[in-house]
Amino acid sequence: MKKPVRQNGGGTMADHPKAFPKTFTASLITLYPEMFPGPLGVSLAGRAHDRGLWQLDIVALRDFGVGRHRQVDDTPAGGGAGMVLKPDVLAAAIDHASDKNDQRPRLLMSPRGKVLDQAYVRQLAEGPGVIITCGRFEGVDERVIESRKLQEVSIGDYILSGGEPAAIVLLDAIIRLIPGVMGNSLSGNHESHESGFLEHPHYTRPQRFEDREIPQVLLSGNHEKIARWRQQRSNQITHERRPDLLNQENKKES
Repeated sequence: MKKPVRQNGGGTMADHPKAFPKTFTASLITLYPEMFPGPLGVSLAGRAHDRGLWQLDIVALRDFGVGRHRQVDDTPAGGGAGMVLKPDVLAAAIDHASDKNDQRPRLLMSPRGKVLDQAYVRQLAEGPGVIITCGRFEGVDERVIESRKLQEVSIGDYILSGGEPAAIVLLDAIIRLIPGVMGNSLSGNHESHESGFLEHPHYTRPQRFEDREIPQVLLSGNHEKIARWRQQRSNQITHERRPDLLNQENKKES
């Protein structure tokens, strides 16, 4: 994968020649630009980037820090542990990454955000791109979340050391859904969470592995029976492992 574009402080996105490309563009605001592209630089995402199907722009938050030491955080108002990202610093970075005409959603990776699901991933993949702020420390000053209309997104009910790994997870999920990225456009249609159910089991050669056989129905050539078997197993696995998904489907139908 080609090295992602790093936008340095001092200009605006409007000054950037690739401000509003037709390809899906992800702008990442981070204290640790060296963490990218990371896994996004290899395999499906890396090849898609090299083919021009998506673009990665890195905005280094430290470039917008204040004072001689380029400070980006300060102690929490009211006391308490940890540090909080300063609103003036983060606002300057966000304004640099996008101007008022930028239609891309502004996201903040945060453990208190909306939990990511496949429906939201697909919605983002159908858009022009995303602007992602990677949270750090104890959190982000609430005023910049409000003023820059940041949508908080979580990848699960657990805590990471920062928003960068979460941003990679989000982008990996999005990129594979961009048209042209997956060789078979139908590849993602039958995966877990696309239909509201977990995916059925998969098998491949050899036919016999450690006294375990591929189910005969999958070798029958009867596509109707195979589809029915896969749906039954999908329902069973979902019931056993994620009954909450079945409850969600029932609510949609009622």
